Amino acid sequence: MKKSLFLCALLTTTMLASAAIQNDTTTTQAKDSGFVFTVIKELPITSVKDQNRSGTCWAFSAISFIESELIRMGKGEYDLAEMFVVHKTMIDRAKYYIRMRGESLFACGGSAYDVMYCMKNYGIVPQKVMPGIMYGDTLPVHTELDAVAGGYVKALVNARLKKLTPVWAKGLDAIYDTYLGACPEEFDFEGKHYTPLSFAESLGFNPDDYVSITSFTHHPFYTRFALEVPDNWRMDQMYNVPIDELMAIVDNALEKGYTVVWGADVSETGFTRKGIGVVPDADHGADITGSDAAKWLKLSAEDKRKELTSRPLPEKEITQEMRQEAFDNWETTDDHGMHIYGIATDQNGKPYFMVKNSWGTQKSDYKGTWYISRAFMEYKTLDILVHKDAIPKDIRKKLGIK
Repeated sequence: MKKSLFLCALLTTTMLASAAIQNDTTTTQAKDSGFVFTVIKELPITSVKDQNRSGTCWAFSAISFIESELIRMGKGEYDLAEMFVVHKTMIDRAKYYIRMRGESLFACGGSAYDVMYCMKNYGIVPQKVMPGIMYGDTLPVHTELDAVAGGYVKALVNARLKKLTPVWAKGLDAIYDTYLGACPEEFDFEGKHYTPLSFAESLGFNPDDYVSITSFTHHPFYTRFALEVPDNWRMDQMYNVPIDELMAIVDNALEKGYTVVWGADVSETGFTRKGIGVVPDADHGADITGSDAAKWLKLSAEDKRKELTSRPLPEKEITQEMRQEAFDNWETTDDHGMHIYGIATDQNGKPYFMVKNSWGTQKSDYKGTWYISRAFMEYKTLDILVHKDAIPKDIRKKLGIK
């Protein structure tokens, strides 16, 4: 942890010095908030989207990441279709559920790897080619779709059939076609004719250049394993590193101009719906907030949460053991996927990661951006996905990545 703190301090000092030279920092203050953020480094992203009432954060975050990668690669700005990926992935997930005779989870969740798999095997289409909403709304609403599709595949399993007909998958396709639109087999875009695979090839994006990384002690470090969470149903093999090295990968990626997909648990008290993610030391709430102890004890849980996240306060020091215990006790779960694209500091000089969320621009004080402390990321990160060239050379060597 001392090494991690040293790297954190060094990174902050370097970025602050660079920002002062370039004179390109901007300051953001939340309405009715005690946080004041100064942007140190901000990489290009596309516009904030809204997944609305759909469990598709994994698609929105990874598609956002790919769009930023295309900008980084000089390919221009694209708006790619999340629902093409959702359609293809959910059909695959249903087939897996059927093969497993229902002994797996069929749900609307997924992972960044699902998007990479889709890009490689099925391609991608622009958003305007497949808007993905066929039910008279302007934003995704998947409650009915999830119920219908889930009921369909579960009915097949529960029927205890001796043999499935050859058309059962067509019935499921029809459900997703009805709600999301059919995935086009070919289309025209900006004067050219494509298939989804040829369009993906035209982008010059190679999914094989990207790797998933995690940090847990129930598997050896510097090996690969399939993280045991329900939405990693494709059994993506992730590289396992100590948490200080995972953080070093994120730091190096941002410094070198690469953004990062972030899979995390956002059910913690410190992750607010206003755009903040911190790990306040709630066990010493009265002390760190300067509150009278008797008054503090009388506060409701919600009022304590608001007080602990209303301004910069001391945070817990996170250890590898704390991460593991929270994961093993189901306190850290695969809740949400987001997109890391920058670094900012608060009014005390403390660094935060700038994270693009997929909850629209009206659901936080920062127009769709969340400011996540290093402590929160150390504690609640499930996994990240990055370009292999974003990994520091010494860590790449340990992992055997060429």
